[in-house]
Amino acid sequence: MAIESGAVVEGKVTRVENYGAFIELKDTGEVGLVHISQIAHEFVRSVSDFLREGQEITVKVLGRDERGRLDLSIKEMQDAPEEIPKPKRIGKQAPQFEAKLRAFMRDAKDRSAVSPLDKKKKKK
Repeated sequence: MAIESGAVVEGKVTRVENYGAFIELKDTGEVGLVHISQIAHEFVRSVSDFLREGQEITVKVLGRDERGRLDLSIKEMQDAPEEIPKPKRIGKQAPQFEAKLRAFMRDAKDRSAVSPLDKKKKKK
């Protein structure tokens, strides 16, 4: 039985990677990939925050890639939120780090202000 694009199927998470999760479909035993961008409408920092090996899920078949592999989506099974939440901002760096960075940038600017030709003239 060939699986068509748009089909909704049951599957089991067999492997979780940084870029997505591999799902084994119950009906056919075929394995497809849910890419990290197809897991949720919100920003997904880590696939393991959403999926675990052995977990049974429902996915939608998006189609096959040029190599015949199944592209799957969990996100397509969910209603889109009215407003997609933005990723959380990383807090400010420690003041010591900021001071060191400013000093480094100041020194780098001073070093780059002296041209290589000036350095050769001073050596002679």
